[in-house]
Amino acid sequence: MKILSSVIIVYLVLSLTGCLESSFELSDKSRLPKWFSVPEETLRSDIKVTLDYYADGEATFKLFNKEKIFNLEEFSGDTLGDRPIKLKSQSSDYPMYQIVTIKGITEIIEHRKMEPVFYVTDDPVVWKEFEGYIEKSRLR
Repeated sequence: MKILSSVIIVYLVLSLTGCLESSFELSDKSRLPKWFSVPEETLRSDIKVTLDYYADGEATFKLFNKEKIFNLEEFSGDTLGDRPIKLKSQSSDYPMYQIVTIKGITEIIEHRKMEPVFYVTDDPVVWKEFEGYIEKSRLR
């Protein structure tokens, strides 16, 4: 009976917290997502951002100092859909995109290849193609 109780408790905790699916770090070449606010004098090289996707469709972004010791800010939001989307004209698997809205601000997250790195895209072609998805994301 104790084992069954323990299994049930573990299951409940995992179902409440969500299961981590994958983790990424923002490329040093990418801008920060707009929902983060850092002092103007902060250099991009002085901070790191991580992204964790959870099985329940949640995306969590954490802003750290460059040593990743201090978590400076953290935001979570839902991804649109249960899997990444691609451009209609695209024949390969990458890049893949996720649309995330946090604090009323929508960002398109880009995964350029199979690696633990992500980018925030401002490409007008990508934004134009995903307009319909972005509207759905904002209405949620």
